[in-house]
Amino acid sequence: MAHKLDRLLRPKSVALVGASPKAGTVGRGMITSTGMAGTPSKIYFVNPGYDEIDGQICYRSLSDLPEVVDMAVLGIANARLEAALDEIIKCGIGAATIFASGYLENDTEPKLTERISMKARAAGIAICGGNGMGFYHLDYGLRVCGFPPPDWLRKGSVAFITHSGSAFSALCHNDKRMGFSLAVSAGQELATDVAAYMDFALDIPATKVVALFLETVRDPAGFKASLAKARAKNIPVVALKVGRTAESAALAVSHSGAIAGNHAAYQALFDHYGVIEVANMDALSNAIHFLAGDRPLAKGGLATVHDSGGFRELVMDLGIETGVPFAKINEATRDKLAARLDYGLEPINPLDAWGTGADWEGIFEDCLQALVDDPDTAMASLCVETRDGYYLTEGYGDILRRVRARTTKLVMLTTNVASNSSDDVAVRLSHDGVPVLSGVENMLGLVKKLMAERDRKALGADRPTAAPVGLRAKWQKRLAPGMALSEADALDLLADYGVPVIAHAHAESLETAQAAAAKIGYPVVMKTAEPGILHKSDVGGVKLNLADAAALGVAYADLKTRLGARVLLMPMAGKGIEISFGMIQDEQFGPIVIVGAGGVLIEMMADRRFVLPAFGAVEARRQIDRLSLRPLLDGKRGAKPADIERLAQAFAAFSVMVADLEGLIAEIDVNPLIVNERGAVAVDALVVAAVG
Repeated sequence: MAHKLDRLLRPKSVALVGASPKAGTVGRGMITSTGMAGTPSKIYFVNPGYDEIDGQICYRSLSDLPEVVDMAVLGIANARLEAALDEIIKCGIGAATIFASGYLENDTEPKLTERISMKARAAGIAICGGNGMGFYHLDYGLRVCGFPPPDWLRKGSVAFITHSGSAFSALCHNDKRMGFSLAVSAGQELATDVAAYMDFALDIPATKVVALFLETVRDPAGFKASLAKARAKNIPVVALKVGRTAESAALAVSHSGAIAGNHAAYQALFDHYGVIEVANMDALSNAIHFLAGDRPLAKGGLATVHDSGGFRELVMDLGIETGVPFAKINEATRDKLAARLDYGLEPINPLDAWGTGADWEGIFEDCLQALVDDPDTAMASLCVETRDGYYLTEGYGDILRRVRARTTKLVMLTTNVASNSSDDVAVRLSHDGVPVLSGVENMLGLVKKLMAERDRKALGADRPTAAPVGLRAKWQKRLAPGMALSEADALDLLADYGVPVIAHAHAESLETAQAAAAKIGYPVVMKTAEPGILHKSDVGGVKLNLADAAALGVAYADLKTRLGARVLLMPMAGKGIEISFGMIQDEQFGPIVIVGAGGVLIEMMADRRFVLPAFGAVEARRQIDRLSLRPLLDGKRGAKPADIERLAQAFAAFSVMVADLEGLIAEIDVNPLIVNERGAVAVDALVVAAVG
């Protein structure tokens, strides 16, 4: 089926504007790349300075070509870009690739990049770049780059889309382990963005994994749609998002005009769609290599085999610190290991299998096979260094190939040191279906993420409940733009959507306050309810543990004198773990809900989860289980276990409320929400309406 990017990424004909015979130039580089074996497109040269190049006619302009080409590749200086685009539009050419930066000294407003973007979008022209390296659509056979790829670059199952030209080169021009269905250096995305490239890549039958190096997302709705499409096709996505810090985000703006965005929103987005987020290039390449394989992750934990007791201990330390579950091997497996290991070696997982060196190849193979065959092993890794041409390395490779042939589980090699993988060994093993990951710490971090995603899928579908009919219209009438609800109204809002809240009553005189307290039951809490006071404790606006009418009278007199006559009364909350719910409005991806530590801990602990609404109790429980404070909910020092299911139901109801009120609310802060063995109850809430 036709795709809107066909003329860009699957062109029948291509014009190379700025083609040159001079070695070491972009004009020569794009001739070389498009002229590599297997190119399916008709290639034309355009440069008024030459009549022919390499025996092929060179045309003076695009309008002189014998046909209207699908795409023009602009290997020209910034000063010539706008005129070239004007000619592209005039000729009816549907796409362009731009290598140049688009920055002009003493440029006028709007800047050149903005002018190109506006003109291209108005004319419906797709553009790869500018300030990029082009693309390789290897499934089609076309390579478009000013710096030609090496001969060994091969077709494969990875779709790689990057905002960094160096990341494009690092993987496509240096890592021989993987092959690509599509690789795109998106650059400034003047007219075509990552969402569109993803959508195209997901329709390539060869694509098994999508990898992203992201500065930003310019089309949030399109990006979410592409992530949903990947999930529906069961194609994993791995992402390295830069601009995570304020300082790096500022650099993103200066580099490409990209607003990096709130990283918390990206965390929520990635988690929602099951994207594997990584933090560096080593982790990205490992994840791509792992996910491009043809074997899913089985149930159970990790098994590792080592040729060193010390490294075995290091992996155990790192695994426990990372939270990677090791396979709990059974007695039969331990017996198999004991029967093959040299005297003094322990038959456990992780396993040190190197003893005297006698029959080392047979011992390693039998032990690795025994571990792989154990019912609790999801995957196994041989963790050793490699060296091209070394007999141990060749033997380890043969062991891995043979064990892989006898199992359906994933078997791989991991080097102990990230920089130590020998090129030839890694390439041959990876082409034989055995991933070679670089560095045990990187491997463990990746395995932790992959196992978490596997376990999430095993939980089954999570469906949020429908929002109660009519509540959005009800609260839309009560939300004044830019203003905060009173605390009582905020609690009523939560209660309307099914979030449990503490009993509460308004009063504007001592008599009504005493009547409300008598109905609630002493001891009570009294808070100022005067409009505009959002943080009541900061102004001495909260009176706790008022035991009787006399104490209430003294407290009311103080609040009335200093802050005003309006107060809110509620019972003293019971003891329990303090949790917080929150909501922020992200400029790219809309409302994001938050669960984390509450009370005083909210300022002391960076313990929170960011989630896209709405979701059900299954997803709510999964997010709560990932909090650092989660063990506290199981009961400590004589405390009874908290009702986690009620907490999960409350968080799910909160997410439904946030989704239902999208566009009406700017911020919500529910803190604290007390959780104990009797359930969960919101004690305080702040709700600020959107400006409009």
